[in-house]
Amino acid sequence: MASPHDLRFDCGRICLDLVATTGDPPAERLAGPEHLTTWLVGAGVVPHSGPLEGVDSRWVARFRALRELLRRVLHDELRGRAGDADLALLNGIAEAAAPPAVRAVRATDGTLARALPAPPDCAGLLAVVARDAVGLLTDAVARGRLRQCEGESCSLLYLDTSRGRRRRWCSSEVCGNRERVARHRRRTAGR
Repeated sequence: MASPHDLRFDCGRICLDLVATTGDPPAERLAGPEHLTTWLVGAGVVPHSGPLEGVDSRWVARFRALRELLRRVLHDELRGRAGDADLALLNGIAEAAAPPAVRAVRATDGTLARALPAPPDCAGLLAVVARDAVGLLTDAVARGRLRQCEGESCSLLYLDTSRGRRRRWCSSEVCGNRERVARHRRRTAGR
């Protein structure tokens, strides 16, 4: 089982970071309520100081279901076209509840910080992620930057914001390094 320290927040969008909570080889990074809470805060879905109550195994199951729906829709869009039934499910989640209202409040040091007036419900937080996915899919510029990692055993998706749009891997340190090591081994084995 993966730990919350294995969570990634570098894919470029909240919805892509949720999809990255599992991967190849399969590793479950939303193993329980504490992992989901860590992800919600780390991804910026809720503020660090926000009240978050009631996160339980039902929340985890609902976020995992959204993650699998997003994985299908996003990968299908990269290959050509997502199915209408999956898009209807995604739109339904996006419309099911209002995302939690975020307010600007003064922190103890005088700076402004994000805060929630009350603990959010699961449907509202799911709507935040689903609306982020709808925004990605319907923004031609952002959609044009969506890439799948070229790592041999990686199917993660990310937004390529690199200069020249030549980024090939979800992470240069992980998948990029594996590719460089494999290329080096192939060269040295051929000698």
